[in-house]
Order: sequence, then C-alpha cells, then structure tokens
Amino acid sequence: MADTKREIERKYEGPPTGGDPALPDLTRVPGVSGVIDKGVADLDATYYDTADQRLAAASLTLRRRTGGDDAGWHLKLPVSEGVRDEIRAPLSDTVPASLSALVRSRVREAELVPVVRLLSARDVRHLVDASGALLAEVSVDRVRAERLSGGTGAAEWTEIEVELADDGDPAFLDKVEKKLRKAGLARSSSKSKLARALSDTDTTHSTDTTKTTKTTKTTKKRDEPTDRAPRTAGDHVLAYLRTQLDAIIELDPAVRRDLHDSVHSMRVATRRMRSAFRSYGKILDRAVTDPIGEELKWLAGELGVGRDQEVLTERLTTALDGLPGALLTGPVRDRLRTWSQARGDGSRRHLIAVLDGGRYLDLLAALDGVVTDPPLLKAAAGDPSKVITKAVRKDFAKVSALVDQALGPAPGADRDLAMHEARKKAKRTRYAAEAAVPALGGPAAGLVKSMKSLQSLLGDHQDSVMAREALRDLAAQAHAAGESAFTYGVLYGREERRAAAVEAAFPGEWEAVGGGSGI
Repeated sequence: MADTKREIERKYEGPPTGGDPALPDLTRVPGVSGVIDKGVADLDATYYDTADQRLAAASLTLRRRTGGDDAGWHLKLPVSEGVRDEIRAPLSDTVPASLSALVRSRVREAELVPVVRLLSARDVRHLVDASGALLAEVSVDRVRAERLSGGTGAAEWTEIEVELADDGDPAFLDKVEKKLRKAGLARSSSKSKLARALSDTDTTHSTDTTKTTKTTKTTKKRDEPTDRAPRTAGDHVLAYLRTQLDAIIELDPAVRRDLHDSVHSMRVATRRMRSAFRSYGKILDRAVTDPIGEELKWLAGELGVGRDQEVLTERLTTALDGLPGALLTGPVRDRLRTWSQARGDGSRRHLIAVLDGGRYLDLLAALDGVVTDPPLLKAAAGDPSKVITKAVRKDFAKVSALVDQALGPAPGADRDLAMHEARKKAKRTRYAAEAAVPALGGPAAGLVKSMKSLQSLLGDHQDSVMAREALRDLAAQAHAAGESAFTYGVLYGREERRAAAVEAAFPGEWEAVGGGSGI
C-alpha cells in the first residue's frame, strides 16, 4: 500500500576534491535552538528507468532502497523547484503495481530496468527549536554511484541535503542557506542524485570511469524548445499541441492519485487538442487527425463521467445550503447524497481501468506521432498572421451563426439546445485563439477573453438545464418513497429563474464581443 510525503529540500555541493564538507555552526541559524546528531545511516538504493531513460528525462525517480528509517520503494514526482511528492510502497522484489501505474504514461509498454545503484553513508543532524520540535533535517551524504545499464562507469561525491520538516515554513530553508553560503557551500547544479549519477557514470561521453567532479549531461525531452522559435503557421500549431500532450502525460499520475482538479485539467487538455485538430485543418491533414480526434473525444467522455456528476452534486448542495430551514422538508440531504453516490459509484474504478487499457496507450502513441512526425499540409509553411488568422476568423463566424440561432427561439428546449451548441463553439473558438496568441498577440488574447466570458455565461445556463433534470429525477424518487418533493420544486424554480437571468443577459454579452473577432 502506497503513501505520500511532500518533500521540500535543497541540495548543496560538497568540496570539489571529494573531501567531507565542514558544516558551519547551525545553532546560529535564526530559530534553531539545538542540533541533534542522529548518527550515520548506510543506504543502498537501486534506481529504475527505461533503457532510454524516459523517467529521468521527466525528472522522475523510481528507486528501491534499504537502510535508514524509510526502506522501501520510492517514486518522486516533481511539483515545483525544490518540491517533490515522494510516494512510498513497502519493500518487494519487483516494482510495485501502485508505482508502475503512476509512470505508465511515460513508460508505456517499455520495461523498467535497474540503471544505477547508489551507496550512501548519510550523516544526519536534526535542527530543532526551543520546544524540541523538528525544523529541518541536514544530512551529509558520501555517495558512490555504480552504473548498472547503459554504461559501466562509477562516480563518487559528497553533497549536503537540507529537508524541511513536515508542515514547516519554506522560508526557514532560506535562513539555513544563508548560513551555508557564508561557509562557502553552493547549491547543487544537479536536480537529484540520480541526475548526477547518470551524468557522471556516462561512459559514452568519457573514458574516465571514476569521477569526483560534476559533469553535465541533459536528456532531451520532447517538450524542450527546438533550436529556433516558431516561424510558420505549422510551428505555432505544433507548439500548442505539444503543450497539451505534455499536460495529458503529466496529469496522468495526478488523476490516478485523485488530486484536486486533475481530472478536469486533463479533460481540458484533450479537448484543446481535438479543437486544434479541427480548427487548423488547413495546417494538419484531417485524414490523419480526425480519427485521433475521435479517440480524444472518447477519452474526454471517460474523464467526464465522474467529473460531471461531481460538479452537479456540488451545485445542488450549494443550492440546498442557501435555502432557509423552513423550505427544507423531508430527508433532502440524505437523498441527494444517496443519489449522487449511486450515479457516481464505480466511476473512479472505471476511469483507472481506462488509463490502464491499451486503447489509451494507443492514443498516446498516436499523439506522439502527430507531434514528432506531423501530417503537415501546404498551408503549414505559410505566414502565421495570414493562415492562423483565417482559421480563427472561420471559427468565430460559426460562433456568430450559432448565437443568432440561439437568440431566436422562445425560452424552452429549443433555446436550451441552441445555447448549448453556441457554448461548445465558443469554447472551440477560445482554444483556437489560445493557440494563436503567440503568433497574433493582443487581438487573439482579446478574443480568448471574450470567448471565455461567453462560454462561462452559457455554461451556467447549461448547468441549470442539467440541474433541473436532476431535480426532476430526485423529486420522482422522493415521491415514490413517500417523501415530500416540495424542496426539489423550490430548487427547480430557483434554477428556472437563474436560467432566465442568463438568457436575459445573453444578448448584451454577445453585443459586448463587438460583433467581430477583432482579428
């Protein structure tokens, strides 16, 4: 069973000669009342990766470590500079399934193999405050790295780690760093021990098998900038697609961990890619991208199963919270809870099964193919200010036509449907304009803002439509169970008024867009 620890730490270089660093008196760090010597721990860690080092390229580390007080399997996922989530699992002979699943979007069908072994003698000190509470752990690590695959080199070095205590103030690390810098210690140029080990044991770039000084080697990532800035229309569209594909891959483990907003964010990335395929069909061959777009639509639908229910439940719960007590009759909250659980039951298990399935991996492979070997058409080589502008204007014209259709019908099912269609097209135009911002600048950014505002207004209307359908369902269930349906009727009436307010604001919102894209 895996558990997670947020790790906030900084690393510092030891002496270039390989000797032990002399730590300054850390009791002089503001807030530190004592330094407790915790002794030396011998750590033995084997790091796993694919043969082409896909995890290292993404700054992920997966290791099996013995020794110390946290022996087991550790997967470290980057959060921000100096911050990682360490996900732990008990010791076993093979990579735990709970961890291999979290790297599946990177690894795909490739095998995880031992790449580096690190033997460390860790001399640990605890910095504590006047009450004896832990502020940070400082360790001096004497490391020996041995290459297990992709080379036969070895390397040795010494480094200092300062790890903040759980729930500590990150500003404390600045105080410790100030003291270390005065003692002549500098931040490490390597992101992790693994990164340094891979660099220093890379015998394909050096014949020296034992190094004590830092060398630099970078593994090129797909999302790193190319050797030139985007120039053509195709360059700009592909840059946008790469960003969305990177988001999908990076969000995969967050979705599996059920982190806040991860499902929604991944769903948005899939929709952005699909919209770009359709909006920029003169740049990328739709004979190639349309089938992939259908698979993106499938994935967005799978991601939306639990998310839509979650949003709807939150809307209804908030509405209930806003009602006076006199308008609450019967076990309304219990019924809402039961109804929501019944509709959402199994959705998460289903989503994880989707992410573990071959269809999802095939889609990732197809998307890789689009960005690495794009099916570019003649227009891709064209001037972005012309080609991209034409595509965005075409999308905006479609929004305009659908808005006209939505403004025509009287309130009712036909208008609801027309407003929903206008919302979907506004969203697509917004995404097309997002891709155009680097090429077109302010006018495209202005269109993004106006389409987002229109989409938000129409989205509120569609949420009201869905809420009213749910309230009818809840009222019918309550009635069948002999409960009062009064409260559901009250909420239904409020949703009707909310939708009417949106419909009244709709013409003015559209007029504010200016009747033209500005591009």
